[in-house]
Amino acid sequence: MECKWKISRQPAVFFIVLILFPFISLTAGVLVAPTSVILSENDRTGRLTVQNPSDAPKEVSVQFGFGIPQADSLGKVKLRLQDTAEVNHPRSAMNWIRAFPRRVVLAPSATQVIRFVANPPKDLPDGEYWARIVVRSQDSQAQLPDAGNMENITTRLNMVMQTAIVLKYRTGNLIAKLGIIDTEIERTDSLVMISIDMENQGNVSYVGVLNCNLYDANNVEVTHRNINIAVYDDIKRRVDLPIGISDYRQPFHVNIVIENEGRKDVPANELILGNRLEYTKIVP
Repeated sequence: MECKWKISRQPAVFFIVLILFPFISLTAGVLVAPTSVILSENDRTGRLTVQNPSDAPKEVSVQFGFGIPQADSLGKVKLRLQDTAEVNHPRSAMNWIRAFPRRVVLAPSATQVIRFVANPPKDLPDGEYWARIVVRSQDSQAQLPDAGNMENITTRLNMVMQTAIVLKYRTGNLIAKLGIIDTEIERTDSLVMISIDMENQGNVSYVGVLNCNLYDANNVEVTHRNINIAVYDDIKRRVDLPIGISDYRQPFHVNIVIENEGRKDVPANELILGNRLEYTKIVP
């Protein structure tokens, strides 16, 4: 989510953001569901529900962007949204997805359904295409300060927030396949650091779980960590495993498993099952 602050002529107000499943919370109680929208060649329409349970009207706008998880050299993942002028990714769907309505004022306790329609180009290759539904919300009664009376202005902090919900369009034969380019392991006295370079070898995003288990020479588990992954293009993920203080026998080794099983946050009918990877690396 991204916050922007604007100034108007009313007393200061502060908002608390609540996260309520299965809704995503936007600003002061504006809720959005579901957390993803899936379209296909068999059903090119979708819907998103925006709810305002607060006692004040809210302005809501819907736009499209493009953004996939990317990682820096240290394996830290981020999502950078691009607008239409920037996007040249072959899997971008943002230019042929439409939303109705694009803007709405929600009265207190009101709910609005936003509908989406895909109009893909002809002869679209098999696979999955992506966009981000960017939902923005703010107080609909914000006022701008009067330039001629600046000395009498009190401030009202009007928070404008946004969330980017993933939209996927699927067509033809769908293949989820993940490959490993390289795995690097470093160690300190208290930590084992694993960097895994992954590549998407299929035509859809690979959504799964990365499981790392650290064992000593007697196969006694030292520690483990499981992280959710979504691989759209090539990406590096880093996993840190603390060693702690104990009588472990060296050398250590790491067992790495990547699979679709274990993603409880993704509905089963939205998950495209792919390959399972398992291998072991000795800790230097």
